[in-house]
Parts: sequence; C-alpha cells; structure tokens
Amino acid sequence: MNTAQAKRVLETALLTAGQPLSLRDLRVLFDDELGADTLRLMLQDLELEWATKGLELTHVASGWRFQSRPELRLYLDRLHPEKPPKYTRAVLETLAIIAYRQPVTRGDMEDIRGVTIGSQILKQLEDRGWVEVIGHRETVGRPSLFATTRQFLDDLGLGSLDQLPLLSQVDTQVTALADLLEEPPAQASLSLDEAMAELPPTGVAEAGSAADSAADMSPAHPPEVDPANPLNGEEPQT
Repeated sequence: MNTAQAKRVLETALLTAGQPLSLRDLRVLFDDELGADTLRLMLQDLELEWATKGLELTHVASGWRFQSRPELRLYLDRLHPEKPPKYTRAVLETLAIIAYRQPVTRGDMEDIRGVTIGSQILKQLEDRGWVEVIGHRETVGRPSLFATTRQFLDDLGLGSLDQLPLLSQVDTQVTALADLLEEPPAQASLSLDEAMAELPPTGVAEAGSAADSAADMSPAHPPEVDPANPLNGEEPQT
C-alpha cells in the first residue's frame, strides 16, 4: 500500500469514527504494518490538507478526531435550536478545583471553596463523565479521591492537563465560562472549545490525572492553589 492510499484509509477512518482514535487504533487499520512515527507524519499531512476547510483534525486526550471549527458554531447551532444545559458557578468552581488539585477529596474541595459542596454537584460532574473516583485516601473514613477523566479533556479539545490555563487565570473567567458552556446535541466538544478560547493564553499547569495511563500522559504534580483566588468565595444561592 502506497502512502497516498494509506492516507486515504486513515482519513476515512477518522471521518467515520464516532470517537477519537488512538495511534494504537490506527495501527490496527494497517495490521501493524505502519509504525507510530509513520502514522504521526501522515496525521500531520492531513492536518495541513484540512487547514482551510470547515473541519479540522485535532489531537485530544483519547486520540485523533475531526471536528468542526469553532467559528462555524453559529451556523451549526441553527440545526439544533433547542436550549442546551447550563452549568452553575458552583459546578464550574468545583470542576476547576478537581482539575488543578487532583486527586482531591470532597473535604479538600470544601476547604478551598469555603462552603459545603452538595452531593448533587459531584453527581452532575460524574454523570457528565468529567470526573470519577479513582481511589480512597488512607485516613479516617477513607474519603473518596476525585480526578478528571479523558472525557473531560476530550470535551475541552485538549491533549493533556498541561494545556490548561494557569491556575491564577481561571476564576476570573468562571462567569464567562458558565455563559459559554453549552452542549450542542451532536458535538459536545465545540462549546467547551469555545469556552477555553475565551480564557487567557495557555500556560503550563503542572497537573496529572491518575485516570490517564503512563503511556499516553506523563504524571505530574498539580500547582498549589493561590490563597487569593476567588474560588474560596461563597457558593451562589440557587
């Protein structure tokens, strides 16, 4: 199989896949006859070939996928005019704490926010597939440890937690994030991509998800929380 034909197979698989495809998945297409380095070069070529089109090839935590460009969201939304779900500030603050301090217990989150975190907030994040329990802290009561998932990174269009904005920049954008965090029925990632685009330029946030394998992500330690961060503020009344 020549390079042009192999790239055609690769492109077709990515366009028809219902979820991101990892390099391991893509190697199966060619019965392991093509190595990872060769596939990466082909993926880079495809990225360039689609650079001027309405779809873009993007690398996220779970692998590679095609997705529509954020600037076309306005037009695509007209196909799905129904009202998308909204996320409260309390939910977004809790999610930010987990993302930057993981793994954390519910008590850790409450210490940072300064208020009690309702079970429904954590359940909402778990149901959405953004956080999960990855173990228990060896202390009195063995509280559950929460961390973000690959789905969380996929929905934000990120390849790793290192691509999250700096911690000090996050809370100033929580309100804007809440306004933009809408979920189109067909492409849940787009609204999150737009929301992240509204945040300041990406800095290196040293954080690691215990849910991610060492083969795909290098483990790291999350940064310390800024004591002046407004995440410590009171929970809004609902």
